[in-house]
Amino acid sequence: MRSPDTVVAVAVGKGRGVTTGEEGFDRRIEPFRTELLAYCYRMLGSAHDAEDLVQDTYLRAWRAREQYDDTRSSLRTWLYRIATNVCLTALQVRGRRPLPSGLVAASDPLGPLVQGERAAWLQPLPDSLLDAGDPAETVIDRSSLRLAFAAALQHLSARQRGALILRDVLGFSASEAAEILGTTVVSVNSSLQRARTRVKEVGVRQEGIGEPSAAEQRAWVERYMKAFELADVEGLKRLLTEDVVMEMPPMINWFSGRGNYGLFMEWVFGAAGKNWLLKEVTANGGQPGFAAYRCVGDGYELHTLQIFTVTAEGISRNSVFQDSEVFAAFGLAAGLDAQGLADVGGRV
Repeated sequence: MRSPDTVVAVAVGKGRGVTTGEEGFDRRIEPFRTELLAYCYRMLGSAHDAEDLVQDTYLRAWRAREQYDDTRSSLRTWLYRIATNVCLTALQVRGRRPLPSGLVAASDPLGPLVQGERAAWLQPLPDSLLDAGDPAETVIDRSSLRLAFAAALQHLSARQRGALILRDVLGFSASEAAEILGTTVVSVNSSLQRARTRVKEVGVRQEGIGEPSAAEQRAWVERYMKAFELADVEGLKRLLTEDVVMEMPPMINWFSGRGNYGLFMEWVFGAAGKNWLLKEVTANGGQPGFAAYRCVGDGYELHTLQIFTVTAEGISRNSVFQDSEVFAAFGLAAGLDAQGLADVGGRV
């Protein structure tokens, strides 16, 4: 026999096995799924957690559908209140997800790689999850999903994070944000002010301003990919800004500067070889990147996922991930054959 949760999941996810009225409710809330996913990702910093929490939000909404009163709040506000409660509860036990550059001092690029003790790091968000929604129904400020902004949010308390996202990213009024957070307008304004101050202290510029077009960003990264495939360290360095940053969770190592970057890449090609296959990806609302597969025997083994921040002057950050959960979120094959096709064994 199916559990109650399973029955509800079927109803919410597929619209089957429910009455006409219930199907109507399902159709009304479904268009908000993608923007709620983006919201939960900003709050938690994990694509995996965001998907789970959105599902939890929809289960709760479906169970409470008879309690919704459209004379008191819009359906969107009501759903955001449920999602916020789910996120705040999750944050009580899951904590923040930093990147190494927000946690420890810079490293020697030729020093030993050190895996951090933290189990949870900030993760990239596959753009495929955002593209799954109906673009006619869902409008998302994708620039607010950039990794740098997501990392800055990790420096805020849970309620400060909620206030900043609801007010400055999603455009809810102070009274709407107070309703969603279950608090007062005064409290929301206080949290928002502290959050804005902290984000400025972290030094994150407003994303999207002065940012090259998506085509220009991809062109920078395509040139980087060609240099990478040739193991051309000098070619890579010419594409970087002077103060470029590289970090690589779960390792706590990170460093800045074009020279340090070059030293590290020389070590990479010396240690892991110069024969690579690269597969393009996009993440966090348009940030270009690639999955890097290194040659092992007669095929290629998934090594890292690299997401780039690109400015008009060049590549300013490379966030390198080596995490099976991240690989799975992007649907990356664990191995490729000599022709670049997925090996038998499926996906990670």
